[in-house]
Amino acid sequence: MIARPTILAGLSLLALATGAQAADRDPLAATGRWSANASGHAPTPPMGWNSWNAFNSDVDEEKVLASAQALRDTGLAELGYRYVNIDDGWWLKRRQPDGRMLIRTDHFPSAATGADSSFRPFTDKLHAMGFKAGIYSDIGRNSCGQIYTPDFKNQPEGTVAEREVGLYGHVDQDMKLYFRDWNFDFIKVDACGIRGLPADAPRVRSGLYRALPPLVDMQSLGGSDVAGVRRLYEQVGTAIRTYAGDRDYVFSLCLWGAGDVRAWGKDVGNSSRTSDDIQPVWSRMLTNLDTVTHRPLYAHPGSWNDPDMLYVGTGDFDNAHTVEARSHFALWAMVNAPLFIGYDLRKLTPEQLAIFGNADLVALNQDPAGNQAVLAYDSDEVQIFAKTLADGSKGVAIFNRSALPAKAVLTAAHLKLLPTADVRLRDLWSKQDSRFRGELALTLAPHETRVFRASGTRRLSNGLYLSEQTGRVNPAADGVVTPQPDPTIHHSITPWTGTHGPGDHPQYGGWGGAEADRAPYGKLMRVAGKDFDTGIGVLGNSRLEVRNQGFKRFAAQVGVNDSGERQAGTITFEVWGDGRLLAKSPPMAFGTPPAPLQANVGGVAIVELVARAGDGRVQPAAWGDAALTR
Repeated sequence: MIARPTILAGLSLLALATGAQAADRDPLAATGRWSANASGHAPTPPMGWNSWNAFNSDVDEEKVLASAQALRDTGLAELGYRYVNIDDGWWLKRRQPDGRMLIRTDHFPSAATGADSSFRPFTDKLHAMGFKAGIYSDIGRNSCGQIYTPDFKNQPEGTVAEREVGLYGHVDQDMKLYFRDWNFDFIKVDACGIRGLPADAPRVRSGLYRALPPLVDMQSLGGSDVAGVRRLYEQVGTAIRTYAGDRDYVFSLCLWGAGDVRAWGKDVGNSSRTSDDIQPVWSRMLTNLDTVTHRPLYAHPGSWNDPDMLYVGTGDFDNAHTVEARSHFALWAMVNAPLFIGYDLRKLTPEQLAIFGNADLVALNQDPAGNQAVLAYDSDEVQIFAKTLADGSKGVAIFNRSALPAKAVLTAAHLKLLPTADVRLRDLWSKQDSRFRGELALTLAPHETRVFRASGTRRLSNGLYLSEQTGRVNPAADGVVTPQPDPTIHHSITPWTGTHGPGDHPQYGGWGGAEADRAPYGKLMRVAGKDFDTGIGVLGNSRLEVRNQGFKRFAAQVGVNDSGERQAGTITFEVWGDGRLLAKSPPMAFGTPPAPLQANVGGVAIVELVARAGDGRVQPAAWGDAALTR
């Protein structure tokens, strides 16, 4: 029988070392601060309208202002759709030799202010209407439209240098122009320019564009220069902070889940694309959804996972497919995706307005707690998502992924509520109220999502499990050494190649990172045969930062997850508060029963949970039943 370890309850003054003192020698040292992005202004996921899905690069001032007016006239602006964003297609060229960006004044006539065209009159109009204004660029020399869609309208004109409209080599100059001079509030920065122009690319060989050695390899995570890509985006963030001043702004990273951005995007921007472009096709929506569902710990107020814009109104989500359109919108609301309408609002129908304008669903997305929904149940057919809201109630979505009717059972346990008390439900589509005790049987139509606001008696009456407050838990170091593509993502037929080639093999990183209510790599949370249905699973050599909202005690059952290896190394678990060590376990080996680890965190702002791996291979660490209580 394996002896149960004793937690070190009495720590000497010498052991109460600050994280700052240890930082130089220990990459896992507690810092006493929150390291996820806090710049810009995205306390809740940004909402608004973007021109791309509706118009591609054929964008002009009339279309944009008409869309803004439609947001006002329909009441959507009042509901929170406040950003009006121009995507690719606005630029004429980069003037030489001074490098100033020039605008297509035939498409944006208010920009015709002289030799130096300016978007300032245009952004002034949007601001006067009560909106925020957004613009688009690329981190490389050239844009996605130039590299991948040369037949699109409004391609930049002129010489090779004049057609280099991206930020590469012009970050400071362009951010000064866009944010200080033109007064934009939002920028989406794509990455095609550091992906698609190797020396042997046809458009490089033809002399159309200059070569730029790719920093991103969409077919190989190992082939991407992760550090180099991150540095480029950090330069943009620094320049925006310089020129936006104290104004609100949003910095949107569009790296499509490549370059391991799902691990570091939360530290750099206000939103980070987790997937390639969405298309108005059901299977593609599943692909984009799957890139965020296992990543709730990587999204927080100030930085959000972005599975791309909404396609409600088009293709598989048009008026003939209301069930699918509702599911698309409800799921984006549950996972705290930025809600950007990608539809020509001049054609908006009452059915589409009822979806975009569902105030109850928007409230789930905009809830100030900022907790992305966690998968309470997962399968290829049915998924159940649950999220804890600021008032203590729950949002829950039961989703039928399949093309056949499906039976599902929602339980109080899915919501971390007591099964012996009534659970009250409000259907956010029908607005009907109901209740159940223990469990509720449901039959879902093909592709249907039932979404409710739920309340009941909490299983943990005097606090919150950490998996209920994902917006306050940041994996500052998640233990992943070699990024791996996530195999749980749906492989759809790509709209770009169809069934040519070997099929879709997305290289979206994130496999093995920190998970809520699961162990790394999608495994059950289990320590020495004891199951935990709640907790945080992460690899050894990891550090989690937790924002403490007035709680007094931290408690967890810690150990090496049973998905580890019997002969691999040990893990020591540590609890830190504002940079001071509060509690520590002895080294835990595979098969050692879970041990209680508790700490007094009263008055502590930042709790840090360190899982330090000993000699040998890194093991998966389980913070079972991890909770903060009063």
